[in-house]
Amino acid sequence: MPKKEKQGVVISNKMDKTIVVKVADYEPHPKYKKIMESNKNYKAHDEANVCNVGDTVRIVESRPLSGGKRWSLLEVVEKAR
Repeated sequence: MPKKEKQGVVISNKMDKTIVVKVADYEPHPKYKKIMESNKNYKAHDEANVCNVGDTVRIVESRPLSGGKRWSLLEVVEKAR
């Protein structure tokens, strides 16, 4: 089974070798059909500490690395200004 990939924005890099990525998901409301945005935060492993707050990144599913960390940094799509 292929590993899942998600794209989001880094909202925190205060932990060592760990970033928190906010991933937005858009789905229509079941009854009213309005497009609703739901956000979820993922902790991802950043081995080289290259990410800063505001960067757009892609993360990939990995083995459990700590208590709440199940994702790894795949690439930095766009650096923050």
